[in-house]
Amino acid sequence: MIRPEHEAARRGEPGAAGFGDAVTFAFGDAAQGLYGSARLGLVPGDPTRASGLGLLFRRGELVAVDAIGGIELDGADWSALEVGDVRATVEQPLRAWQVAYDGDDGGFELRFEALSAPAELDDGGTGVSAADLQGYEQLCRVTGVARHGEQRLRVHCLGQRGHQWGAPDWERIALARTVSAWFAGDHGVALASVRPADAPGHGVEATSACLLDGEGVTTIAEPLLSTTLDRDGRQRRASLELWEQPEDRERGRWVAHRAAGEAVCGTTLDLGRLRLDCAFFEWRMAGRAGVGRYDVLRRAES
Repeated sequence: MIRPEHEAARRGEPGAAGFGDAVTFAFGDAAQGLYGSARLGLVPGDPTRASGLGLLFRRGELVAVDAIGGIELDGADWSALEVGDVRATVEQPLRAWQVAYDGDDGGFELRFEALSAPAELDDGGTGVSAADLQGYEQLCRVTGVARHGEQRLRVHCLGQRGHQWGAPDWERIALARTVSAWFAGDHGVALASVRPADAPGHGVEATSACLLDGEGVTTIAEPLLSTTLDRDGRQRRASLELWEQPEDRERGRWVAHRAAGEAVCGTTLDLGRLRLDCAFFEWRMAGRAGVGRYDVLRRAES
């Protein structure tokens, strides 16, 4: 069970190679065509090394992006952290946070307020030890101001705040996905999956998913994700089937939660040995329209 103390920076086991800790904020305002995210990462050590990433899209275009890594910090923690042009503070553990990104051509200053309890995401119970990742996601109300050039835009929309830590073995992992969808009425979906390096394709990924409904969190027994890629391997369309009871599908009972989405903006970032394909989607689910984030982190081609 996730408790307020999980908001502190995770230090990992002594000697754990590749351990990292990260928080990610993402939001989407379909009416204004405004989408953005901020990520802060910590690699414990003496000293701790920190990274920061900020992105802002407007009307389908990437208007601001900054990434910085390898910054040495002493005593870094999530209570208040600033790396380059990205900063975040915990206002109230598991309830409210402040995040800002100050890029040259755009940025934002936002408050994230939790609308759901933490949804824990893991390897889906399949025992993919190469992933070795833990974390949680929360649906949030997002308010504040975004800046595009000299234009300032009021933000009042939905988003998500996530905290993930672990020591993934990228020699044994082909890619990792993070998918989210946010709908009015405090409804959302959070999904994470990992594909082992020797897996033949999409269908054998270790997947974990939850439905978010106010303070309620429903763990999905059998989450199914299908993705259509463009010629460069970037995610363009996706569909979800979320089965609370897997035997219902086996018996032909059509009681799955279904959603379909399409990318409205995105970009690819070179992160050294890794490649990040970041996209924001418009989603439809049970007659509701929503937005969300779909990221794919994979090993870069050699």
